Amino acid sequence: MTASTNAMPHAAGPAGEAPGAPEFVADGGDWAEIAAEAERLGQERIVVNMGPVHPSTHGVLRLILEIDGESIRELRVGTGYLHTGIEKNMEFRSWTQGVTFCTRMDYVAPFFQEVPYCLGVEKLLGITDEIPARATLIRVLLMELNRISSHLVAIGSGGNELGATTMMTVAFRGREDILRIFERISGLRMNHGFIRPGGVAQDLPPGTTDYIRELLPNIRLSVKELQDLAAENPIFKMRHIDVGYISLAGAMALGLTGPCLRAAGLPLDMRKVQPYCGYETFDFDVPVRDKSDAYNRVMLRFEECYESLKIVVQALDRLDATPGPVMVADKKIAWPAQLSIGPDGQGNSLEHIKEIMGTSMESLIHHFKLVTEGFRVPAGQVYQAVEHSRGVMGVHLVSDGGTRPYRAHFRDPSYSNLQSTAMMTEGGMIADVVVALASIDPVLGGVDR
Repeated sequence: MTASTNAMPHAAGPAGEAPGAPEFVADGGDWAEIAAEAERLGQERIVVNMGPVHPSTHGVLRLILEIDGESIRELRVGTGYLHTGIEKNMEFRSWTQGVTFCTRMDYVAPFFQEVPYCLGVEKLLGITDEIPARATLIRVLLMELNRISSHLVAIGSGGNELGATTMMTVAFRGREDILRIFERISGLRMNHGFIRPGGVAQDLPPGTTDYIRELLPNIRLSVKELQDLAAENPIFKMRHIDVGYISLAGAMALGLTGPCLRAAGLPLDMRKVQPYCGYETFDFDVPVRDKSDAYNRVMLRFEECYESLKIVVQALDRLDATPGPVMVADKKIAWPAQLSIGPDGQGNSLEHIKEIMGTSMESLIHHFKLVTEGFRVPAGQVYQAVEHSRGVMGVHLVSDGGTRPYRAHFRDPSYSNLQSTAMMTEGGMIADVVVALASIDPVLGGVDR
């Protein structure tokens, strides 16, 4: 091309421009050649969509790729295809009903939404120190089991994306054992709504701790078998090592969190940094690695599963030694009925139903008002953070003194982690985008809440 540009200063530029701003004038050259070169570049660099899939499915993410052959020149993440309006809906429900909304955000790790939400409500109520110890232990038990099941889904589904279907079947076998535990305790496999402001919905059914101990060897075996399939597999290592790399400085600048950040060497874990639910009393380590690439992020999740198993064993021993209630004693907050389905398929006790329906009109009125209207929360705002399986989960709650949240906002780790996708993938191959995205492990229910 023979075109050239000359910078020619002028005395006064257009409105809004400072005097003396340069003016660029192109002269000479064959404009047909310039147009042909622009057209050639435009044809060689193609913009394609990776997703979104059908809008009725869950987990909808759109990646906009500008590619040059098989290489990624630019990647942009498009979210919003799964928007549920959960945060807005919570403003029209009671504080207790809010649990049934937030548990549905990250549906792979529902307890990690329920717990921080309830911890925030309890802070606003000023009852944090009144929560029964047994209820707190149950919360820890459920969160750590949920961390294992979430990591199994991340690793297994990531392997399945590369054609390793065996990885997914082994991972889901281990997850199935954990979901059986969840179903025995809460009556549901997911979207539990089991953690409540003031405690939990009901106590563990008799024999549950022994039942969990029976299943723990199977869960550990599934984690170990999955690790054996991946750790030294030459094909797995070729597809993951040095793929989706991001430096510690880049991770911190983009708000990366969770296993993706700890793989870069920073041991940021809210269970250690800002302990909650008595985590400071448990014996466990925070695994770290020396480089945040896809391989180290997967291996780190295996290590975290073993640490969670350590916490689960400690929680089971403490539960056996800690009898007592699982809901705060204040009857202005605690529902008079459990309003939950037990493992036998039955709901509230016949004695309770007989009392409120036959002998105590006051109990019936109190029951009705507390369930339909809810309890009042003093005006104020609070922020509560926990260590979600994907990173830091923050909850910001605002109360105007009523029976419903004035505002509920969640800082979901999947949403912040997706910001790093471009830095991990640009300059790499199209095939590596799938590996990098799977190693980030986003769940779109939390992204598009």
